[in-house]
Amino acid sequence: MKITVIGTGYVGLVSGTCLAEVGNDVLCLDVDPAKIKTLEEGGIPIFEPGLQEMVRRNVAAGRLHFSTDLERAAHFGTIMFIAVGTPPGEDGSADMKYVTAAARNIGKYMTDYKVIVDKSTVPVGTADIVKAAVAEELKKRGVDTPFSVVSNPEFLKEGAAVEDFMRPDRIIVGCDDEQAVLYMRALYAPFQRKHDRLIVMDIRSAELTKYAANAMLATRISFMNELANLAEKLGADIESVRKGIGSDPRIGYDFLYSGAGYGGSCFPKDVKALIKTAAVDAGMELQVLTAVESANDAQKHVLGTKIKARFGNDLAGKHFALWGLAFKANTDDMREATSREVIKDLLAAGATVTAFDPEAMPEAQHCFADLKGLSYAPNQTAALKNADALVIVTEWKEFRSPDFDTLKAKLKTPVIFDGRNMYDPKLVRGLGFEYLAIGR
Repeated sequence: MKITVIGTGYVGLVSGTCLAEVGNDVLCLDVDPAKIKTLEEGGIPIFEPGLQEMVRRNVAAGRLHFSTDLERAAHFGTIMFIAVGTPPGEDGSADMKYVTAAARNIGKYMTDYKVIVDKSTVPVGTADIVKAAVAEELKKRGVDTPFSVVSNPEFLKEGAAVEDFMRPDRIIVGCDDEQAVLYMRALYAPFQRKHDRLIVMDIRSAELTKYAANAMLATRISFMNELANLAEKLGADIESVRKGIGSDPRIGYDFLYSGAGYGGSCFPKDVKALIKTAAVDAGMELQVLTAVESANDAQKHVLGTKIKARFGNDLAGKHFALWGLAFKANTDDMREATSREVIKDLLAAGATVTAFDPEAMPEAQHCFADLKGLSYAPNQTAALKNADALVIVTEWKEFRSPDFDTLKAKLKTPVIFDGRNMYDPKLVRGLGFEYLAIGR
């Protein structure tokens, strides 16, 4: 099949590359010439395990192409994915200007039947907006070219996006046109050879499904974080509680880990957008999700609070090593990362910080360009130099089994603040460390 993907961010680049991997002819469009130049030269603008090798392989095979040419892109694919950003506006609602612009450009140049697929995370009712934008452009041209609009939300975890696309647990297709459904079934057939994972529903239900999924996962995280905070005060261990409730098949173990709060490009944005959609479009207050958002905002300051409780509210003269800047492991994404709040809390209290992250330091240097008192180390051991304590914010694999003897020797005081509960408290405390984790 010939496919156009509009947007080369996480969703667009991963989707286009994986579709090329199974034999399709894919053109990825972006309005940023620098990004397209990077892709054409064999680089990628994001860090995602396995993606760069797959991009290079499919470019070499002639199945994956990149362009800034809107007209070429509109003519290229029969199936056209809209995978542009939907950043939160000032009021928390999703900003739809990029989606609408993509739809208008399709209508401006298309000359034959298109299946236009909303792949971006978009509010309920977006398909109607896309349909109207395309139809308006066709009307301006005085043509009546047929097209269908489909909602096909992505469920890709950063750090495991390639695996998630190649081996999906479900494929949601919202559509009211049987011809378009047949196209989507053919498109996704190579990804579900063992059994059918494609679920067809009405468009609005598909649009809501994506928000509902992320909101549910965010709810589980905030719920466990609040339980962890309670467990600390009651003298319980949240890890034991997790095992106890996770063994119930109605609850399960996934997304029951407590920590220092969630971040990234999806959960914070999507929770805000769903709250806003409910308020504006339905006149409802989503009380549970409002609490989820509030609990997560507070959780990002838990590490800072613990540090000040141990060393005092005035941290002047104190220096901390910080491991992990990205919002999660296996990505360089700093959007809504907990590290941003932890670092600001420490610097505001007068401390200095040396940070290390395997992938996110270039992005962090951009995010924290104006902050004084923050420096970066070339590796995790070097970050410990002259530090009064170690603060762990991101659960990178290389942090799981450190040399505790070296760690203890380099720290001025053997104190670890673990925002991701990476270590066994008995083991670490038995080695002579003061170990302050989340709910343990």
